[in-house]
Amino acid sequence: MNGGDMLNKTDQKLLRMAYDEALAGDAQGGCPIGSVLARGDVVIASGRNQRVQMGDPIAHGEMDALRKAGRQKTYRDTTLYTSLSPCMMCSGTIIQFGIPRVVIGENQNFGGNEEFLRDHGVEVVIANDQDCIALMQRFVREKPELWFEDISQDYPTQGSPSN
Repeated sequence: MNGGDMLNKTDQKLLRMAYDEALAGDAQGGCPIGSVLARGDVVIASGRNQRVQMGDPIAHGEMDALRKAGRQKTYRDTTLYTSLSPCMMCSGTIIQFGIPRVVIGENQNFGGNEEFLRDHGVEVVIANDQDCIALMQRFVREKPELWFEDISQDYPTQGSPSN
């Protein structure tokens, strides 16, 4: 499912909250990726990518929100909102916890693992949110080395042989 027009009012509000978390992470010098875990329209927790701020390589936005949510008896009635498509680590956690629905702000700057999630029964909604897209485009353009580090890729250096 694609498009912001497919989002209900709760989805719009909570995706905006994930975007605000991404902005806060950016203002702190980190990667601008935010996430919210909700049960219906009730926010359980929100978080942002904290890899830079905490020096923690697994402190992605989704992981930060889940960590802040603490122990839950079940995740099977929750939705995870994220400003950027989840990486494989976060996607695996979504599946492990049984989170049935993920609303993604954008997947143009990083095509995550939407099909992997769908193949494991997760409903995936891609909002194509223009603010999320623009924020990541600016970040990738202004801080490419940090972006490559965040996605666990080697930063291509000038003069290096191409593979």
